[in-house]
Amino acid sequence: MAWLSRLREDIQTALDCDPAARNPLEVVLSYPGLHAIWIYRAAHWMWQHRLKLLARMLSETGRFLTGIEIHPGATIGRRLFIDHGMGVVIGETCEIGDDVLIYQGVTLGGTSLKKEKRHPTIEDHVMISAGASVIGPVTIGHGSRIGAGAVVVSSAPPYSTIVGIPGKVVERDRTRDVLDLDHARLPDPVARAISNLTEQLNRMTVRLNEVEERQDCLEDKLAEEPANSGNSLHKQR
Repeated sequence: MAWLSRLREDIQTALDCDPAARNPLEVVLSYPGLHAIWIYRAAHWMWQHRLKLLARMLSETGRFLTGIEIHPGATIGRRLFIDHGMGVVIGETCEIGDDVLIYQGVTLGGTSLKKEKRHPTIEDHVMISAGASVIGPVTIGHGSRIGAGAVVVSSAPPYSTIVGIPGKVVERDRTRDVLDLDHARLPDPVARAISNLTEQLNRMTVRLNEVEERQDCLEDKLAEEPANSGNSLHKQR
């Protein structure tokens, strides 16, 4: 009855990862991400047993029903949760570890036309935000999170926070919980750089004002000196 235990585990994962989930029955009946994973498992079994045409047909049916496309050749670990899920694409040679969280519009895509490893490897406890793309045979390390809309084309070490286009590692924090869903608080390297430039510009402006004030004082003194010299000369005469 291992398959029944796995179904229960999937349902509990949805309850743990989605604060909108109210009870197991609601999850079973109305969560397309869960349906897509269950269809993928059946298609993956067919793929492994050389029923590849049937596997692809079942996969296409799952895409039609859920809006989520998972190639039956992909390797997916336990407790994957796809929240909302519309537009998610997971390629053939993609490898996904345990306890991974994926939001809508995510693409785990390939860059090669050769029959080789051409899709990403996502290690355990990774969170991929809405609209992000991970392209090519790159590896995203354990405990990492990818910001919304990021385009990741290079590997990242464990516990990384990746944002931007192309994606850059802007933070590494082993103490942070990957299920911290406050996506709006992801570091913004562009905003940080602009803020630093603005601070430098403000300091330069203050310094320039001080120099101009000193120059004005010096010019006033120089203008007064000839007048004082003329007055002294007149008195001597």
